[in-house]
Amino acid sequence: MYSSSANVSERAVAAPTLAISTVIFALRPSESSGRPTLWIPLVRRIREPFKDLWALPGGPLTHNESLQDAASRNLRETTGLAPSYVEQLYAFGGLHRSPTQRVVSIVYWALVQPTEAALADESENVKWFRADKVGELAFDHNAIVDYALWRLRNKLAYGSVAYHFLGEYFTLAEVREVYEAVLDTRLDPANFGRQLKSTPEIEETGEYLQGGKHRPPRLYRFTGRPGLDPDNRSTP
Repeated sequence: MYSSSANVSERAVAAPTLAISTVIFALRPSESSGRPTLWIPLVRRIREPFKDLWALPGGPLTHNESLQDAASRNLRETTGLAPSYVEQLYAFGGLHRSPTQRVVSIVYWALVQPTEAALADESENVKWFRADKVGELAFDHNAIVDYALWRLRNKLAYGSVAYHFLGEYFTLAEVREVYEAVLDTRLDPANFGRQLKSTPEIEETGEYLQGGKHRPPRLYRFTGRPGLDPDNRSTP
């Protein structure tokens, strides 16, 4: 484990460093069942502290960019992704997040469609992980991922969160797969379909999904107001 030799008194009077990190959720097939599951990209650290451990994409905040611009830049530089929706999740400022200096991280989250996720750069130092099986991460990034998962699962109860994982048009089965992947549970197709059809923001398009072996399912679209987080809170 990395140990710092920095002078403790110097660290006590130094100004905190501001950093940006991002949790990017995407649906990718399970390696065992092939069903959609929730994944996030992680970046391997190539220097101390926590050298060789995996971490969330991110980096320091510069003086000449906004928080959102910094989040978007870090995503492009580390993963090659440019998600259409990026939103602030929370601020993490624990006293001992880093062994070398005080770091306050503004954390963003993004939900990307499978077509976007397929464009992510993958290499020896950038890799996708099951969101619930990331192993030991650098800093307090395990706590950040757990918090992001908790928020995402809670937000499925309202708003348009699920539809950020889908294209403009989708089947009821595709929406159910999003819920099953995020909640990590199986749902009854008939009950779920009835509940979804009763949602005012779900509209039939009159079109059908073509190319299958069976009767083509109907295509729907979401007509409500897009958005992830109506309260957009952060820690003090």
